[in-house]
Amino acid sequence: MEALLCRSVRLLLACSCKFSKYPGLLKKASLLGSKSPQVSLIRRRNSRCCGVPMEKPSSSGRAALEERKSLVEDEVIRGAEGGEVDPQTPRKSSSSRSSRKSFRLDYRLEEEVTKSCRDKHGRWINPWPTWRFPSYSMLLRFFLLDKNHSNVPTSKEVLDSELPVMEPYFVQNPDLSDSGPGLRVTWLGHATVLVEMDGLNILTDPIFSQRASPFQFMGPKRYRGPPCTVEQLPRIDAVVISHSHFDHLDAGSVASLNARFGGELRWFVPLGLMDWLVKMGCENVMELDWWEENCVPGHDEVTFVCTPSQHWSKRTALDDNKSLWGSWSILGPDHRFFFAGDTGYCASFQEIGRRFGPFDLAAIPIGAYLPRDVMQGQHVDPEEAVLIHQDLQAKQSVAIHWGTFALAYEYYMEPPVRLREALEQKGLKPDSFFTLHHGESRLIASREGDVFE
Repeated sequence: MEALLCRSVRLLLACSCKFSKYPGLLKKASLLGSKSPQVSLIRRRNSRCCGVPMEKPSSSGRAALEERKSLVEDEVIRGAEGGEVDPQTPRKSSSSRSSRKSFRLDYRLEEEVTKSCRDKHGRWINPWPTWRFPSYSMLLRFFLLDKNHSNVPTSKEVLDSELPVMEPYFVQNPDLSDSGPGLRVTWLGHATVLVEMDGLNILTDPIFSQRASPFQFMGPKRYRGPPCTVEQLPRIDAVVISHSHFDHLDAGSVASLNARFGGELRWFVPLGLMDWLVKMGCENVMELDWWEENCVPGHDEVTFVCTPSQHWSKRTALDDNKSLWGSWSILGPDHRFFFAGDTGYCASFQEIGRRFGPFDLAAIPIGAYLPRDVMQGQHVDPEEAVLIHQDLQAKQSVAIHWGTFALAYEYYMEPPVRLREALEQKGLKPDSFFTLHHGESRLIASREGDVFE
């Protein structure tokens, strides 16, 4: 019975964007609080292009932009102390602070940047030719006929051997949880990672619930539990959300984080999600369009930029693509981190790499990719994940979006195997794009290979 329920929920929640013509298929979940508190420090900017490229800047606007770019480039090349520097010189703290001036450009004025777009109905769309949502026939075949090869063991002993869940270092020794030098990443399962960099603790797409569903009695269930609870986390300064799907925006986790940290926690979300978080009681919400940026109060040296991804959004029967989706580029004085969220492969990762790379670390999905004709537009496979790693000019990448929920039909341990093969085919070192056990940490940009267990 549970298997049947899971397949039904996947049909309605995971891949049901086109079924919104039939609202009876999915009841709206009652996830909203009864009152909406006053929101502090929020930002709205509603730019739409009705499914076509945005209006190009005028000649005077282009001239002003070129002048601004010229000034910024001159400042960057001259360096923080006014002396000439080699543009190829690796970033250091002082030069990074100088080059941050370039982040203040309005990238939406640049013609070669992919802007966010809406269709004539006001719903967000993917502007790339690589986007394709599966047809009705594909979806029916996927849910009714295709064989599920995930084969997740029912034995806890087997799972503990194949995919151990480790107690995070900050649970073992809370005194070590203050951010130190370097960039430290801890995988907490699925797309949830804790990143400690440049004095900030950042959490991505937090899900600590047992099911990726509006209901905790049905829907996709974790086969590897979270390595810690929200109460066991260290201080969290910021949460970034990639999109509205239940395995990336979990109501229970949002409520628990808000109950513990309150207004001290800043939430960064794409356009269209602020109202939902406000109704959940979150007070410190920053809603951004692609290429817009902001920071955590008191930490303006670290810039959070909402950047593009190729995906879609849905939480109820009628809200298909009413909120935007995106990736996040987090740019500090000493380190740069990229979070892909959930995405298919598209050309924007090259744009992101050109503007903000090289990244010290990127978190890139490698799972939920088969059958390919159904998943290709929305989920990269390990080979495409390696392409993103290269497009971003990432020094290292960590694999996410695998080993937690069985959301597609590939064998549950296949993603890391194919990742290693893809790296070998590209002539890349295995450690350049690594996997972690649940709860395991790695220190980046310090002594190479440091692992905290």
